[in-house]
Amino acid sequence: MTRSARPLAARAAAGTILVTALALAGCGGAAEPAPAEAGFDPEAEIELHIAWWGNDERSAIMAEAIDLFEEEYPNITVVEEPVGAPDDLFNRLATDFASGTAPDVFALGGAKPQEYGAAGALLDLATVQEYLPTDAYPDFTLTSATVDDTLYGLPTGGNAIGVLVNPAIFEAAGVDLPDESWTWEEFGEIANEISANAGDGIVGLDLRVQDVLGTYVAQYTETGIYDWEGDLSVDADIIQQWYEMEQELVASGGLPDPSVIVEHWNVTPDLSLFGTGKAGMSFAYSNQIGAYGAGTGAEVQILTPPTSTDVSGVAVLPSQFWAIASESKHPEAAALLVDWLLNQPAAAELILANRGLPFNPETLAVVEPLLAPADAQSAEYLGTVLEVGVHAPPQPAGGAMLNELSQRIESDILFGNTSVQDGAQQWIDELSAALADD
Repeated sequence: MTRSARPLAARAAAGTILVTALALAGCGGAAEPAPAEAGFDPEAEIELHIAWWGNDERSAIMAEAIDLFEEEYPNITVVEEPVGAPDDLFNRLATDFASGTAPDVFALGGAKPQEYGAAGALLDLATVQEYLPTDAYPDFTLTSATVDDTLYGLPTGGNAIGVLVNPAIFEAAGVDLPDESWTWEEFGEIANEISANAGDGIVGLDLRVQDVLGTYVAQYTETGIYDWEGDLSVDADIIQQWYEMEQELVASGGLPDPSVIVEHWNVTPDLSLFGTGKAGMSFAYSNQIGAYGAGTGAEVQILTPPTSTDVSGVAVLPSQFWAIASESKHPEAAALLVDWLLNQPAAAELILANRGLPFNPETLAVVEPLLAPADAQSAEYLGTVLEVGVHAPPQPAGGAMLNELSQRIESDILFGNTSVQDGAQQWIDELSAALADD
């Protein structure tokens, strides 16, 4: 099957309001809590374990939502197992699955639904649809968690990558805010001007999310990094272009010294250069506008990434998925918990946009009037991306290494340990090998 990376306006309802687009794309809405029938015994004492990644704020929100769930289902006790970073969770899950102690419910992202689903580690959600209805979710939101026509996870919400800008830094540097027709050439010029004129050690660009490479590639190829069969669809020339742009920005000052770039790869948004008011721009996902802006004291804005072609390359993506372990001893109860977190108004009023804007139209209708300004801005941005963006193939399981690979090659190139040409070819070779082993 071959599908082009065509604008989503051809696939989803037009309009800038996300709830309208999803209401037209989906059908149905949030169900009432499932009745106690068949495999779920409301009298049996059940213990569920749930794991996710995130900061203390997310843990507090989850604790409150789970307390309400336990009030609704007093026979179910939920043990919460949060960790700080996604890789911390994925590393732990690998160990837990190997030892047969995996949590019943857990968050997944990136290529993990494909990887775990193909490995048989996840529950086929069709087997618990009585407790966890899925028909409210537009098809494009389920692509990344569907393996061989089997759905293994439900998206917590949506986001899209964009460019965060700090207007106060632009003003201090005497640089006009760009409009959304900007090119990569203009982007580089702006980064350099900010570094040269903003003062106080401020740089133009804080580059710490290599996921934007997928957007860049999708501006030049039909489907982005991967095709619909899960194979690589980009060649080394395009990857070389990206790394050459990084090299040029370091040389001209738009990016900081490579040691500073590497130091800030894996810090939380509030500790990043942008989050501490030391950078004018950064690539980030739309659901993180508030997290990045919290420490700057400025009203952060988000723009679609630059493009030097006629394709935006940006896609609306599920931020995370809730999945259920195939070995769970209580799949029906686990399904009720996922349904609670995704489809029930009481939980929606607490979670809001913490994991992205909900894809269930009725849940989004509950959430939208309650959104903080940053989250309302995210909703508006997603509406824009639905109009101008592309429909991306899912990241195949072998693509789980993408961010680590991209950062490692970036480091080698920027520190002069390899040429940009050799680094780009190594990127292609390593990712191709990983996909072939998938």
